[in-house]
Amino acid sequence: MSDTGSATPSRVAMLTAFAAVYLIWGSTYLVMKFAVASMPPLLMAGTRYGLAGGLLYAFMRLRGEPRPSWRGWGHAFVIGICLLGFGNGGTTIGVLYLPSGTTSLLVATVPMFLALLGWLSGVTPRPTRWVTVGLAAGMLGMYLLAAHPSSAGVPRPGHPGIGVAAVLLAALLWSVGSLYSKKNQPAPSPFLSGGMQMLCGGAAMLVVGLVRGEASGFELAQVTTKSWMAYAYLVTFGSIVAFTAYIWLLRVVEPALAGTYAFVNPVVAVLLGWAFAGEVLNPQMLGGAALIVLAVVLVVLGGRRKTTAKAVEPELAIEA
Repeated sequence: MSDTGSATPSRVAMLTAFAAVYLIWGSTYLVMKFAVASMPPLLMAGTRYGLAGGLLYAFMRLRGEPRPSWRGWGHAFVIGICLLGFGNGGTTIGVLYLPSGTTSLLVATVPMFLALLGWLSGVTPRPTRWVTVGLAAGMLGMYLLAAHPSSAGVPRPGHPGIGVAAVLLAALLWSVGSLYSKKNQPAPSPFLSGGMQMLCGGAAMLVVGLVRGEASGFELAQVTTKSWMAYAYLVTFGSIVAFTAYIWLLRVVEPALAGTYAFVNPVVAVLLGWAFAGEVLNPQMLGGAALIVLAVVLVVLGGRRKTTAKAVEPELAIEA
């Protein structure tokens, strides 16, 4: 998608970008579940982001973006560790033990963590009344999901608590990294910064995956065609196409409008998990889902202030 300096973006371009962010990012939870069915989780995620980040970084450098400084690489390392190493890495571990729909709903707590941590750290103002109501609704929704987790149709059933803990830790560290990135951008170009963060986060996941022994006994021959297709989808569409569409949207529409993916993605993920993976929609999950989606709506839109509109918008929720 082209950069629109003075030209008004077409309706078709905007609808295409929103469709990419809504549908592709919403689908990545289910696709990630297919990938880890026969691939080591952190090695899969690490190589995925290493490839995507390398391609994006090389493309932006060939377009003439200046070489980033060592200080910039330092910022990229911290942000990449938080957002991708812990954020996406924890989510990838989570889908081993949880349905993709439940995982996406727990990830949707990121705006709530951002509102709370931003206020406590002094980065953002005190939560408004509607944001406070949203935080309360979100906590109740998290309780329903955590207290009644389903393990139907997951690669490693029987230990949903591990998945819940991994995803909530991922959401917390993603929020920390997002707040850090507010004043510590790796490079002027958001696309170059994204490539740098993917490279750093991908390298971190590879190291942790190797330390965990994920390569021990693993052979490429054991990877199914379904997992390879899922992996290719995650690298190209999940990490490059949707990410680029989101960055473009941040430049041409209000941040609050671009950020609506944070409460659309979970709905897409839940429906896809139910339709294509046989994931169960029990009353507790539906109640928790409704509360979390409501909470994200209240937190994202209820706390909008002109002076802080861009404080945490670029990293609203984990890009799975």
